[in-house]
Amino acid sequence: MTSLGSLPRDGRSGTGDGPRLYVFPHAGGSGLAFQGWADHAPAGWRVLPVDAPGHGSLLGLPLVSDGEALVTHFLDRLGSELDDDEAPFAFFGHSMGALVAYELTRRLLAEGRRAPVWLGVSACGVPSADGPRVPVPLRDLTDEELRRRMALLGGTPAQVLDHPGLWQVFAPVIRADLHLVANWRSAPAAGPLPVPVSVFGGTHDGAASPEELARWAGLCARFLGVHLFPGGHFYFQDDPRPLFEVLAGEVRTALLARRDRVAGR
Repeated sequence: MTSLGSLPRDGRSGTGDGPRLYVFPHAGGSGLAFQGWADHAPAGWRVLPVDAPGHGSLLGLPLVSDGEALVTHFLDRLGSELDDDEAPFAFFGHSMGALVAYELTRRLLAEGRRAPVWLGVSACGVPSADGPRVPVPLRDLTDEELRRRMALLGGTPAQVLDHPGLWQVFAPVIRADLHLVANWRSAPAAGPLPVPVSVFGGTHDGAASPEELARWAGLCARFLGVHLFPGGHFYFQDDPRPLFEVLAGEVRTALLARRDRVAGR
Protein backbone atom coordinates (compact mmCIF):
# COMPACT_ATOMS: atom_id res chain seq x y z
CA MET A 1 0.00 0.00 0.00
CA THR A 2 1.17 3.52 -0.73
CA SER A 3 0.73 6.26 1.84
CA LEU A 4 -0.03 9.64 0.30
CA GLY A 5 -1.09 11.55 3.38
CA SER A 6 -3.95 11.29 5.81
CA LEU A 7 -7.64 10.81 5.14
CA PRO A 8 -10.36 12.73 6.91
CA ARG A 9 -11.54 10.77 9.93
CA ASP A 10 -14.63 9.40 8.18
CA GLY A 11 -12.57 8.17 5.22
CA ARG A 12 -14.20 10.52 2.75
CA SER A 13 -12.40 12.53 0.11
CA GLY A 14 -14.05 14.84 -2.35
CA THR A 15 -17.52 16.35 -2.18
CA GLY A 16 -20.41 16.91 -4.54
CA ASP A 17 -23.50 15.27 -5.97
CA GLY A 18 -21.74 12.86 -8.34
CA PRO A 19 -21.40 9.11 -7.83
CA ARG A 20 -19.79 7.64 -4.74
CA LEU A 21 -16.95 5.21 -5.49
CA TYR A 22 -16.36 2.75 -2.65
CA VAL A 23 -12.90 1.19 -2.84
CA PHE A 24 -12.10 -2.14 -1.16
CA PRO A 25 -8.38 -2.81 -0.57
CA HIS A 26 -6.20 -5.88 -1.03
CA ALA A 27 -5.08 -8.44 1.56
CA GLY A 28 -3.08 -6.71 4.28
CA GLY A 29 -3.91 -3.30 2.81
CA SER A 30 -6.03 -0.36 3.83
CA GLY A 31 -7.75 2.65 2.36
CA LEU A 32 -4.47 4.56 2.57
CA ALA A 33 -3.44 2.84 -0.67
CA PHE A 34 -6.23 4.65 -2.54
CA GLN A 35 -6.60 8.01 -0.85
CA GLY A 36 -4.75 9.79 -3.67
CA TRP A 37 -7.42 8.69 -6.13
CA ALA A 38 -9.61 11.62 -5.13
CA ASP A 39 -7.13 13.87 -6.96
CA HIS A 40 -7.99 12.10 -10.23
CA ALA A 41 -11.76 11.92 -9.76
CA PRO A 42 -14.09 14.02 -11.92
CA ALA A 43 -15.68 17.03 -10.26
CA GLY A 44 -18.49 16.05 -7.92
CA TRP A 45 -17.32 12.47 -7.36
CA ARG A 46 -16.64 11.10 -3.87
CA VAL A 47 -13.91 8.48 -3.55
CA LEU A 48 -14.46 6.43 -0.39
CA PRO A 49 -11.79 3.86 0.50
CA VAL A 50 -13.07 1.58 3.25
CA ASP A 51 -11.12 -0.46 5.80
CA ALA A 52 -11.79 -3.96 7.07
CA PRO A 53 -11.59 -4.59 10.83
CA GLY A 54 -7.97 -4.74 11.96
CA HIS A 55 -6.80 -2.61 9.02
CA GLY A 56 -5.95 1.07 8.64
CA SER A 57 -8.36 3.26 10.58
CA LEU A 58 -9.84 0.11 12.19
CA LEU A 59 -6.49 -1.37 13.21
CA GLY A 60 -7.60 -1.77 16.83
CA LEU A 61 -10.54 -4.04 15.97
CA PRO A 62 -10.28 -7.86 15.81
CA LEU A 63 -9.51 -9.30 12.41
CA VAL A 64 -12.30 -11.08 10.54
CA SER A 65 -11.27 -14.56 9.43
CA ASP A 66 -14.32 -15.50 7.34
CA GLY A 67 -15.28 -14.06 3.97
CA GLU A 68 -19.03 -14.08 4.59
CA ALA A 69 -18.53 -12.36 7.95
CA LEU A 70 -16.36 -9.72 6.29
CA VAL A 71 -19.05 -9.00 3.69
CA THR A 72 -21.61 -8.77 6.48
CA HIS A 73 -19.38 -6.25 8.26
CA PHE A 74 -19.36 -3.98 5.22
CA LEU A 75 -23.08 -4.47 4.67
CA ASP A 76 -23.74 -3.34 8.23
CA ARG A 77 -21.20 -0.52 8.19
CA LEU A 78 -22.27 0.95 4.85
CA GLY A 79 -25.92 -0.04 4.90
CA SER A 80 -27.47 3.34 5.59
CA GLU A 81 -25.26 5.02 2.98
CA LEU A 82 -26.01 2.41 0.33
CA ASP A 83 -29.75 2.71 0.93
CA ASP A 84 -29.63 6.49 0.46
CA ASP A 85 -31.01 7.06 -3.03
CA GLU A 86 -29.84 10.64 -3.38
CA ALA A 87 -26.74 9.65 -5.35
CA PRO A 88 -25.65 6.52 -7.25
CA PHE A 89 -22.67 4.54 -6.04
CA ALA A 90 -20.11 2.18 -7.55
CA PHE A 91 -17.72 -0.45 -6.16
CA PHE A 92 -14.07 -1.08 -6.98
CA GLY A 93 -12.12 -3.87 -5.32
CA HIS A 94 -8.48 -4.80 -5.71
CA SER A 95 -7.34 -8.41 -5.16
CA MET A 96 -9.07 -9.55 -1.94
CA GLY A 97 -11.16 -6.39 -2.18
CA ALA A 98 -12.53 -7.60 -5.52
CA LEU A 99 -14.01 -10.65 -3.78
CA VAL A 100 -15.54 -8.39 -1.14
CA ALA A 101 -17.01 -5.99 -3.70
CA TYR A 102 -18.46 -8.83 -5.79
CA GLU A 103 -20.02 -10.66 -2.85
CA LEU A 104 -21.35 -7.42 -1.36
CA THR A 105 -23.04 -6.66 -4.68
CA ARG A 106 -24.61 -10.12 -4.68
CA ARG A 107 -25.87 -9.69 -1.12
CA LEU A 108 -27.45 -6.33 -1.91
CA LEU A 109 -29.26 -7.80 -4.91
CA ALA A 110 -30.38 -10.88 -2.96
CA GLU A 111 -31.86 -8.64 -0.28
CA GLY A 112 -33.70 -6.49 -2.82
CA ARG A 113 -31.65 -3.42 -2.00
CA ARG A 114 -29.97 -0.82 -4.20
CA ALA A 115 -27.00 -2.25 -6.06
CA PRO A 116 -23.99 -0.35 -7.38
CA VAL A 117 -24.38 1.13 -10.84
CA TRP A 118 -21.00 -0.41 -11.69
CA LEU A 119 -18.57 -2.95 -10.28
CA GLY A 120 -14.83 -2.93 -10.93
CA VAL A 121 -12.74 -5.97 -10.01
CA SER A 122 -8.96 -5.80 -10.10
CA ALA A 123 -6.17 -8.40 -9.97
CA CYS A 124 -8.40 -11.26 -8.84
CA GLY A 125 -9.62 -14.50 -10.37
CA VAL A 126 -13.27 -15.49 -10.17
CA PRO A 127 -14.61 -16.96 -6.91
CA SER A 128 -16.15 -20.39 -6.89
CA ALA A 129 -17.56 -23.00 -4.50
CA ASP A 130 -14.03 -24.44 -4.29
CA GLY A 131 -12.44 -21.09 -3.51
CA PRO A 132 -11.08 -18.35 -5.79
CA ARG A 133 -8.76 -19.29 -8.62
CA VAL A 134 -6.01 -17.17 -7.10
CA PRO A 135 -2.81 -18.87 -5.89
CA VAL A 136 -2.10 -17.97 -2.27
CA PRO A 137 1.13 -19.83 -1.41
CA LEU A 138 2.32 -16.92 0.74
CA ARG A 139 0.28 -18.06 3.74
CA ASP A 140 2.61 -21.06 4.28
CA LEU A 141 5.91 -19.16 4.13
CA THR A 142 8.21 -18.48 7.05
CA ASP A 143 8.26 -14.95 8.38
CA GLU A 144 11.42 -13.99 6.49
CA GLU A 145 10.21 -15.64 3.28
CA LEU A 146 6.90 -13.82 3.57
CA ARG A 147 8.72 -10.53 3.95
CA ARG A 148 10.78 -11.15 0.82
CA ARG A 149 7.78 -12.24 -1.21
CA MET A 150 5.75 -9.21 -0.15
CA ALA A 151 8.63 -6.96 -1.23
CA LEU A 152 8.62 -8.60 -4.67
CA LEU A 153 4.84 -8.48 -4.97
CA GLY A 154 4.69 -4.78 -4.09
CA GLY A 155 1.95 -2.96 -2.28
CA THR A 156 3.58 -2.98 1.17
CA PRO A 157 5.67 0.06 2.14
CA ALA A 158 9.37 -0.55 2.61
CA GLN A 159 9.19 1.08 6.03
CA VAL A 160 6.84 -1.71 7.13
CA LEU A 161 8.98 -4.49 5.67
CA ASP A 162 12.23 -3.11 7.05
CA HIS A 163 11.08 -2.08 10.53
CA PRO A 164 10.95 -5.05 12.96
CA GLY A 165 8.32 -3.42 15.16
CA LEU A 166 6.02 -2.49 12.29
CA TRP A 167 6.46 -5.89 10.66
CA GLN A 168 5.37 -7.59 13.88
CA VAL A 169 2.17 -5.54 13.73
CA PHE A 170 1.38 -6.05 10.05
CA ALA A 171 2.59 -9.62 9.41
CA PRO A 172 -0.32 -11.21 11.33
CA VAL A 173 -2.76 -9.01 9.39
CA ILE A 174 -1.28 -10.12 6.06
CA ARG A 175 -1.30 -13.78 7.07
CA ALA A 176 -4.89 -13.58 8.31
CA ASP A 177 -6.04 -12.04 5.03
CA LEU A 178 -4.19 -14.61 2.95
CA HIS A 179 -5.84 -17.35 4.99
CA LEU A 180 -9.23 -15.70 4.46
CA VAL A 181 -8.72 -15.55 0.68
CA ALA A 182 -7.44 -19.12 0.51
CA ASN A 183 -10.58 -20.34 2.28
CA TRP A 184 -13.06 -18.04 0.54
CA ARG A 185 -16.13 -19.91 -0.65
CA SER A 186 -18.78 -18.40 -2.87
CA ALA A 187 -22.29 -19.84 -2.94
CA PRO A 188 -23.58 -20.69 -6.44
CA ALA A 189 -25.00 -17.61 -8.12
CA ALA A 190 -28.72 -17.52 -8.93
CA GLY A 191 -27.81 -16.11 -12.33
CA PRO A 192 -25.37 -13.78 -14.08
CA LEU A 193 -24.72 -10.57 -12.18
CA PRO A 194 -26.92 -7.84 -13.78
CA VAL A 195 -24.61 -5.00 -12.72
CA PRO A 196 -22.12 -3.72 -15.34
CA VAL A 197 -18.70 -5.22 -14.54
CA SER A 198 -15.24 -4.08 -15.66
CA VAL A 199 -12.11 -6.10 -14.92
CA PHE A 200 -8.61 -4.68 -14.48
CA GLY A 201 -5.17 -6.21 -14.13
CA GLY A 202 -1.47 -6.09 -14.79
CA THR A 203 0.09 -7.72 -17.84
CA HIS A 204 2.70 -9.44 -15.66
CA ASP A 205 0.62 -10.32 -12.62
CA GLY A 206 1.56 -13.82 -11.50
CA ALA A 207 -1.38 -13.99 -9.09
CA ALA A 208 -4.13 -13.16 -11.60
CA SER A 209 -3.29 -13.81 -15.24
CA PRO A 210 -5.21 -12.23 -18.12
CA GLU A 211 -6.78 -15.65 -18.76
CA GLU A 212 -8.04 -15.82 -15.18
CA LEU A 213 -9.39 -12.28 -15.37
CA ALA A 214 -11.33 -13.12 -18.54
CA ARG A 215 -13.29 -15.79 -16.62
CA TRP A 216 -15.32 -13.01 -14.98
CA ALA A 217 -17.29 -12.76 -18.24
CA GLY A 218 -19.04 -16.01 -17.34
CA LEU A 219 -20.46 -14.50 -14.14
CA CYS A 220 -21.74 -11.24 -15.61
CA ALA A 221 -24.73 -10.37 -17.75
CA ARG A 222 -23.24 -6.98 -18.62
CA PHE A 223 -19.51 -7.60 -18.93
CA LEU A 224 -17.59 -4.51 -20.08
CA GLY A 225 -14.31 -6.30 -20.73
CA VAL A 226 -10.81 -6.75 -19.31
CA HIS A 227 -8.47 -3.76 -19.16
CA LEU A 228 -4.78 -4.59 -18.84
CA PHE A 229 -2.01 -2.21 -17.81
CA PRO A 230 1.77 -2.65 -17.80
CA GLY A 231 3.00 -4.07 -14.52
CA GLY A 232 2.33 -6.73 -11.93
CA HIS A 233 -0.18 -7.22 -9.12
CA PHE A 234 0.03 -3.54 -8.11
CA TYR A 235 0.12 -2.18 -11.65
CA PHE A 236 -1.37 1.17 -10.55
CA GLN A 237 0.87 1.80 -7.56
CA ASP A 238 3.31 4.24 -9.14
CA ASP A 239 0.73 6.12 -11.19
CA PRO A 240 -2.99 5.43 -10.76
CA ARG A 241 -4.02 7.92 -13.44
CA PRO A 242 -4.20 5.49 -16.42
CA LEU A 243 -6.38 3.12 -14.40
CA PHE A 244 -8.59 5.86 -13.05
CA GLU A 245 -9.13 7.38 -16.50
CA VAL A 246 -10.51 4.07 -17.76
CA LEU A 247 -12.44 3.51 -14.52
CA ALA A 248 -14.11 6.91 -14.72
CA GLY A 249 -15.11 6.30 -18.33
CA GLU A 250 -16.65 2.93 -17.47
CA VAL A 251 -18.64 4.43 -14.60
CA ARG A 252 -19.90 7.21 -16.86
CA THR A 253 -21.00 4.61 -19.43
CA ALA A 254 -22.87 2.68 -16.74
CA LEU A 255 -24.54 5.85 -15.46
CA LEU A 256 -25.69 6.83 -18.95
CA ALA A 257 -27.10 3.33 -19.57
CA ARG A 258 -28.92 3.51 -16.23
CA ARG A 259 -30.45 6.89 -17.07
CA ASP A 260 -31.60 5.59 -20.47
CA ARG A 261 -33.28 2.60 -18.83
CA VAL A 262 -35.02 4.81 -16.26
CA ALA A 263 -36.18 7.10 -19.05
CA GLY A 264 -37.42 4.13 -21.08
CA ARG A 265 -35.13 4.84 -24.03
